[in-house]
Amino acid sequence: MFVDHVKIYIKAGDGGNGAVSFRREKYVAAGGPDGGDGGHGGNVVFRVDEGTNTLLAFRYKHKFVAQRGGDGKGSKFHGATADDLIIMVPPGTLIRDAESGKVIHDMSENDGANYVACKGGRGGWGNRHFATPTRQVPLFAKNGTEGEEKEVLLELKMLADVGLIGYPSVGKSSILARISSAKPKIADYHFTTLSPNLGVVQTNGVRGFVAADIPGLIEGAADGAGLGHAFLRHVDRCQLLLHVVDISCFEGRNPVEDIQKINYELERYSSELATRPQIIIANKCDALDRDTVDIPAFEAYVKENGWELLYVSAVTGEGLDEMIRLVAERLKELPPMKVYESEYAPEDAYVGGGKDTVIRRENNTFYVEGEWLKNLMGQINFSDYESLNFFQRVLQKSGVFEALEQKGCRDGHTVSIYDFEFDYVK
Repeated sequence: MFVDHVKIYIKAGDGGNGAVSFRREKYVAAGGPDGGDGGHGGNVVFRVDEGTNTLLAFRYKHKFVAQRGGDGKGSKFHGATADDLIIMVPPGTLIRDAESGKVIHDMSENDGANYVACKGGRGGWGNRHFATPTRQVPLFAKNGTEGEEKEVLLELKMLADVGLIGYPSVGKSSILARISSAKPKIADYHFTTLSPNLGVVQTNGVRGFVAADIPGLIEGAADGAGLGHAFLRHVDRCQLLLHVVDISCFEGRNPVEDIQKINYELERYSSELATRPQIIIANKCDALDRDTVDIPAFEAYVKENGWELLYVSAVTGEGLDEMIRLVAERLKELPPMKVYESEYAPEDAYVGGGKDTVIRRENNTFYVEGEWLKNLMGQINFSDYESLNFFQRVLQKSGVFEALEQKGCRDGHTVSIYDFEFDYVK
């Protein structure tokens, strides 16, 4: 079964807690604090698996949680740092934020193989860090911070240089089978191809290319008709489209009308996709009866639109070598495969988290609490200017400042967020 989009929940491991412990040794009357730190939680890491081309592994498993860091112990023993949780995905998988749909990362070959999607929580400090000349017996330690968590959409957009498009039964799968080692299912009825097929095409003395047979598009595909709606995403990265038509007109189809309808669906799905270069592949030329097909009108229409035209036969192999040569030459002239840029800013992970924010007032101090804030505080370096700016932007976009003002907070009042205090200034 072919699966190309799925929603999953991912969570990095929480950091281990620091330990409260004191030295207990023979002849040492009052040993000092020696509580060890907690270990860091495991990250959630996406890694490209070159051997797969489907998200089938996620069909039944939708929750991925990394291990928690170990708690600290006495005698300065640190807790163990948890292993990262590795999630394998096919090359070309887009990771999107489930709520906004924004692209977080593109797992394409051009952009590296590993991506840390959720960072593990930091281990808490043991009580030895809190010893001072005036506080020699600290009876407290710091808990580990929580690991990041989010729901993401995985969307597979195949990494193919060339996409074969066209109506069902025009011979796309047959052509792919002839020019590559791919073994798509082939039969003389519509919608034989139920999922995209990839094939590597070898060329003489020139770098080969990857071709994808996209399941038959039909009129209304952009609205979900047929199989086009499910698989149009797989031509998004293609640099070149081979538009296959049945020139024999054996089924009574008009090749000009077929081209017009398919290109109309491409335009409705993506105006950018509709501008990709196309080569018209007139297949089944071995069965062409020029007395029944208006070839001059067909060729005039192709020329009018500035497309190149090749007559081929997937049955006899006629014209296929010329097609491979032409495609290889055109690919050298075209820009590289599309890589999606991230649309997701780090603070987006916290925006909206103010829903579970609790604000209470004691005299002139406003205390702000919430699980999302507790997690955020563990990731801020309050001695760094940029980190503080990031913290302020998150509070602003999450509505914390607005909520404080509604509670009566004004200039000069003190705001306390998990022991971090500052004077409020509008």
